[in-house]
Amino acid sequence: MTQLGFAPVAAEDFEALLALRIRAMRPALEALGRFDPERARARFLGQFEPEAMRWVMRDGARVGLLTLRKGQQPWHLRHMYLEPEAQGQAVGAWVIGQAQQEAAAAGAGIALEALRGSAANRFYQRHGFAGVAEDELECSYRWEPRP
Repeated sequence: MTQLGFAPVAAEDFEALLALRIRAMRPALEALGRFDPERARARFLGQFEPEAMRWVMRDGARVGLLTLRKGQQPWHLRHMYLEPEAQGQAVGAWVIGQAQQEAAAAGAGIALEALRGSAANRFYQRHGFAGVAEDELECSYRWEPRP
């Protein structure tokens, strides 16, 4: 049986997490003609918050990243990336379910943005996120716990 869990992120994990982000995002960014490794590095560096980040673990191996900022209402899901080989295996559903359970227990909603044209949009919609805005690059979503 597959064991899923979280592990803390440390400052020295930056390069490994950046590489994960690039592996996860590159196909969608290339499809939009927007893949640029230097922009990816700069953007991720500006959003690197180890205290809000967790490694996603599967059977003891690092297979993803979740960044959930809890200091505001709604909480903000900033990053959720999985290694390509971990996608489509219910790992993402487990991760988003954990985030929703945690937020619901705190009475918080969750907001997030997904790259337009990405399969992530369908994923978030399947998991109860409703579209609230859209621009040329991203779609914004919101999830609220049921009363």
